[in-house]
Amino acid sequence: MLTAPAASYPLTLSQSRPLRYAVFFYLYVMQGIPAGFSLTALANYLTAEGVKPSVIGSFAAIVGLPWAFQFVWGPVIDRYQRSVMGRRKPWVVGAQSMAVLASLGILFVHDPVAQVQTLAWLFFSHSIFAAIQDASVDAMAITVIPSDERGRVNAFMRGGFLIGTGVGAALFSQLLRTYGFFSAALIQSALLLLLTILTFFIRERPDDQLLPSFSTRTKIPLSSTTGTRQSLSDPSFRWLFTELIKGLFAKRSMLLFGAIVAAYVSISLFSRAYNYHLIQKLGWADTSVSLLTGTYGMLVATVAALTGGYIADRIGPRRLLLIVLSMVAVYLISFNLIDSLWSNSSVSQSGLVALYFMDPSISVAAMPVLMAICRPGVEGSQFTTYMAFVNLSDIAGSYLTGHALTYVQAPTIGLVAGGLTVVAMCVALFTLRRYPN
Repeated sequence: MLTAPAASYPLTLSQSRPLRYAVFFYLYVMQGIPAGFSLTALANYLTAEGVKPSVIGSFAAIVGLPWAFQFVWGPVIDRYQRSVMGRRKPWVVGAQSMAVLASLGILFVHDPVAQVQTLAWLFFSHSIFAAIQDASVDAMAITVIPSDERGRVNAFMRGGFLIGTGVGAALFSQLLRTYGFFSAALIQSALLLLLTILTFFIRERPDDQLLPSFSTRTKIPLSSTTGTRQSLSDPSFRWLFTELIKGLFAKRSMLLFGAIVAAYVSISLFSRAYNYHLIQKLGWADTSVSLLTGTYGMLVATVAALTGGYIADRIGPRRLLLIVLSMVAVYLISFNLIDSLWSNSSVSQSGLVALYFMDPSISVAAMPVLMAICRPGVEGSQFTTYMAFVNLSDIAGSYLTGHALTYVQAPTIGLVAGGLTVVAMCVALFTLRRYPN
């Protein structure tokens, strides 16, 4: 297999639409498993064990912090892409390998409740390499996926992340309680290793090689869709940063992305607050919250992502984005106005499942919109910067909620989040009307 002729090699992304769907799906499953384990299963476990919400908020912020700075890696990935293994694949495989090693380091924690800070910083080290992997996968997606497939492939990417998060939440919450933290962490590492081995055998384009070459005469394929090899030099950092700044600080980019970030912050604010309310105020078991999140919540979210991707390609992601923002605003405001009914298990369960419908709906509409406004040549860097701030919005929401719960209740936080989404919807509507193309 390592020496298979280019024309006959079946695992080539640029040559197979089903393979693109499958590969980007499982690459995001790989990202979702640690996220579900750390930010849902472990966070709920710590909540049930009586750890203060401010401590859990800080734990989530530390774990997610490297994702907020993944924009640092975008220009580096765009700058160094001359490899016979492919334009982006060496970054993907290298980051995955280091993430596996970092995951093994988590095994040194014996008591997660007593070692919350140690656990947070060990997950932080894993997140550094996971963020590099995410940046390189996003860069690969922009250069490999044709524009008319972006809605659907983004749906598979988000669906993969949600399924990975669901597995990390539901399965690992049970492993934590049944077999202990060590077994849960070991199984996570094994799953990550298995998916890393699989990635090694994927090619971006037909003339890529599976093994690296250290020849100084190596050229790389820079064509984004044709699969042909071009003898072009890597761009300079000066040119990359100049073009990146132009792309990020264009008025359309700032307004549109600001609205999208505000929507993500609103979901993060209420999600953390509502989980805390269910466990500490309504007496839910942490495993019940994690299990519902990782089963029905995951299924609803995956259906939303896949359906939304199809709709985005049919009616256009710009129109879908406005519809989704309206839907999120209605949900947050209406559900938090009926907080007196949350004690009814049917209402509270339905609200939790519906909550996990919102994030993927935003993503399948927003990601193609953001891809479309990226400048050629720095699309990897620009999109990675966008994703870094999306990740920062989740971190900010978790951190702010953890401290806000000391002073206000979950319904108040939810109403504030709903108001923020209304503002986001108005800004997006203005921007899309002002800049129709």
